[in-house]
Amino acid sequence: MKIRVGFGFDVHQLVPERELWLGGIKFEHELGLLGHSDADVLIHAICDALLGAANMRDIGYHFPDNAGEFKNIDSKILLAKTVDLIATKGYRVGNVDATVCAERPKLKARIPEMQEVLAKLMGVDVDDVSIKATTTEKLGFTGREEGISAYATVLIEKD
Repeated sequence: MKIRVGFGFDVHQLVPERELWLGGIKFEHELGLLGHSDADVLIHAICDALLGAANMRDIGYHFPDNAGEFKNIDSKILLAKTVDLIATKGYRVGNVDATVCAERPKLKARIPEMQEVLAKLMGVDVDDVSIKATTTEKLGFTGREEGISAYATVLIEKD
């Protein structure tokens, strides 16, 4: 069996009059993330990690932010397409370990729901999707609630 590791990072600005999507689920919050798609930073970081592990460039290469077909697209679709892309090279998702950095909203209670959604999309067990939430102790753009960032590390494998 061949295994590879990938790392992904994404950040989006928090703005009024946008929905807040994280890990494929909608959060009730007065601010949402600004982006060409639904701006789900967690899914975008996972997509970048998967593509990087397969040496297939990054999310912007495959789903450019100037392409009309991706305007306001649900990032769950991008993740499903990313899993299909790595499969063209014979890879499947082994596991994901991700961290979301946000002051608010608090994410802990909804992590199991995010795990379920992401596991289903990637065709893995819920136990193979680790999601952690942290703050930056009110420091930096995250601490000032100007944006949210996410980091993801993945293992992909093929026989």
